[in-house]
Amino acid sequence: MPGPASVTVDGTALGADEVEKATDALVDVLVAADEEGWYGALVVKRPWSTHNPRLEGEFARAGAIRRYLCRELAALLTAGARISARAARPQPPFDDPAFFAALDEDRVDTRSKKLFLFSPERMAISIDRIAHYTGTPASAFQRHVLFTNYAMHVEAFLDRFPDADRPARDGAQMPAYHHRTEAGDGVSLVNIGVGPANAKTATDHVAVLRPDTMIMIGHCGGLRNHQQKGDFVLATGYQRADHVLDEVLPLDVPVIPNHRLNSSLLDALERAGRPYRLGIVHTTDNRDWEFNQQSTLRAMQLSRSVAVDMESATIAANGFRYRIPNATLLCVSDKPLHGSPKLAAGALEFYEASKRHHLDIALAALDSVRRSHPEGLPNQEVRAVDEPLFGGPQDL
Repeated sequence: MPGPASVTVDGTALGADEVEKATDALVDVLVAADEEGWYGALVVKRPWSTHNPRLEGEFARAGAIRRYLCRELAALLTAGARISARAARPQPPFDDPAFFAALDEDRVDTRSKKLFLFSPERMAISIDRIAHYTGTPASAFQRHVLFTNYAMHVEAFLDRFPDADRPARDGAQMPAYHHRTEAGDGVSLVNIGVGPANAKTATDHVAVLRPDTMIMIGHCGGLRNHQQKGDFVLATGYQRADHVLDEVLPLDVPVIPNHRLNSSLLDALERAGRPYRLGIVHTTDNRDWEFNQQSTLRAMQLSRSVAVDMESATIAANGFRYRIPNATLLCVSDKPLHGSPKLAAGALEFYEASKRHHLDIALAALDSVRRSHPEGLPNQEVRAVDEPLFGGPQDL
């Protein structure tokens, strides 16, 4: 059975006012293919490229990343690329053994440059799981994503954006909330719960949507004597004791926040006049590390960590793996080394005082990013030498 119609667009023949319509036509073919049960495909021909003049890749659920695709295709057409969109092949069902095999990210054909980071099978299952975990469709996600592990940040987000999209059902494991904008460059907040396993699960799937930024806005234990509850920590690096990504990203691979995103957060902290500290965040997979202290304390001391949490390094490591600019802005909720553990009696007062400041600083930083980099933050520091074309903002 033939698939949906194909479209070819030659960027050299387009006027500036025709690019948007052309990109819509290309993505419409991918969306129509998906609706008819096919994977869509793009063929990109770049006459200026000596080594990779022709790239091809397949897509599933293109409607969920429509804005991203339109932005990247527009850049290519403006540069003079020739792009074709068509239906590629019927989509296998999720219970097909071949579908399972196609999810393996380690099966990479190194003989040719990839068009997109993910196989269509990987896209399809991640977009399905996003809806399952968050209670919201993947298409609701905006270009900027905040992760939290506290309901108090959800309360502050909904106070700030009362018209935000909310989960369609109660009991979602990682409920998401979306402040939508017409351009799709609004903010999504995901309450991932506690622990590195949840942080990995959430970012594994959100990465398929190609967000412009990911920021963790959680709480931490302050490790320095002069820190106070309510002070902020802006991570400059991570000590990875979370373990959930060690096999796919060895510990000797450096992982740091995006410099431009961190600079925006630092500026927002300065403007807000809030006390903060820059430094290493130690991320552990052991919530009760205090019960067996010595090895963890030594690691913290050697790394000169200023804070301990359970999610930040995981989000940063997956951001590195999937080429997404990321950062961490934490708030000190306890001081485990200085006789001030996190206890129920003082928690509510602290949460109420800190939640709006925390969210406001993150949103102010994103406002700055949106103004300065409407096409997405440059991510050269996480691009590989054989980087897929659609790995982040275009490096044509």
